[in-house]
Amino acid sequence: MTHPIVALQAALVSALEADAALVALVGASGVFDAPPQNRPAPYVVIDRHDIRQVDGDGTPGQEHRVLVNCWADRPSRKAALAIAERVMAARTGLVQAGLVVTLAEHVRTETAIDAATGQARAAVLLRFLTE
Repeated sequence: MTHPIVALQAALVSALEADAALVALVGASGVFDAPPQNRPAPYVVIDRHDIRQVDGDGTPGQEHRVLVNCWADRPSRKAALAIAERVMAARTGLVQAGLVVTLAEHVRTETAIDAATGQARAAVLLRFLTE
């Protein structure tokens, strides 16, 4: 059986890559599991994915918290937030991949301008419940 993190993350990546508006902002191959080497922003990185078991009566369940960093190619919070908006929209379009997603919610968004690169970043925390 596929681990719930792998299953949910595969579904999330597929939803992000299928979002035409997001692809227009970050490019056709702009979604990553780790910061890309030698690829300039804009792009999206699934930075962290944590899971906690929340089993019910006879049904195994999981709570996922997924941190997605949305990097713009300039010091513009507006540009980073445009990417973040598409990430939040894509969370509801998950194709079930061995899991039943019973909740997909946006928890918070934080923004920053990176001092080293001068690029804007929006960090989006998503929460999913799966069975």
